[in-house]
Amino acid sequence: MNKDKMIVYVTPIATVVGMFLLWEVACYAFKVPVFILPRPSIIFDTMVLRWGPIWHNAAFTLATTLGGFAIAVVVGLAIGLLIGASRVVYAGLYPVLIGFNSIPKVAVVPVLVIWFGIGAVPAVLTAFMIAFLPIAVNVATGLATIEPEMRDVLRSLGARKMQILWKVGIPRSLPYFFASLKVAITLAFVGSVVAETVASNEGIGYLMIAASSRFDVPLVFAGLLVIAVMGVVMYAITVFLEQHFTGWATRGQEGTT
Repeated sequence: MNKDKMIVYVTPIATVVGMFLLWEVACYAFKVPVFILPRPSIIFDTMVLRWGPIWHNAAFTLATTLGGFAIAVVVGLAIGLLIGASRVVYAGLYPVLIGFNSIPKVAVVPVLVIWFGIGAVPAVLTAFMIAFLPIAVNVATGLATIEPEMRDVLRSLGARKMQILWKVGIPRSLPYFFASLKVAITLAFVGSVVAETVASNEGIGYLMIAASSRFDVPLVFAGLLVIAVMGVVMYAITVFLEQHFTGWATRGQEGTT
């Protein structure tokens, strides 16, 4: 392993370990009560002792998040292609999307409960609603960045609008698409957990609300840590896919830092 790869792998781990050590020492030195801020060692003990309930609820949250994220990818990609390919669709649909995104999703959850009841559906839909707009906007931006000169050259060679979109526009928008996925997957976790705190009897959000009602603060922080770990793992998977499918977009930047 060369020096650059060692820095990439070691630095994040060292940073996280250092933060936990500082947290542990500060709580111990200032005698912070457990019900205000538990030490990391107590949180890790709680994760081991309560592994069964934590694992069950984490699996539920992961399933609802991935379900909402999958719908967001399909819908966001379709809307992004429509907006980026047509000025008429852009003018008519973009303001609607901005207005929809301005609505706090936590205010929509009670409506989803009325429609679908308590369970996984509100969490899936909330994850979808909060995650699809970054995908749509980034895909549309990727299509909009095609140079007019390139369009003119392709048209002069007999290419139709759909051929330009398929051969040039979509490959050109792939870096934007994968960049949006890294944002959308973290937002999807936010949406699903928010919905679980209001409209579910399973999931990490439900677990945290139940624990806070009993002043079981270590379990609350254990839930937060589990969400953070799942978010990092899904983000890393997205980065891997991005490097696999869009390596050509960053190949020329190697060695510039």
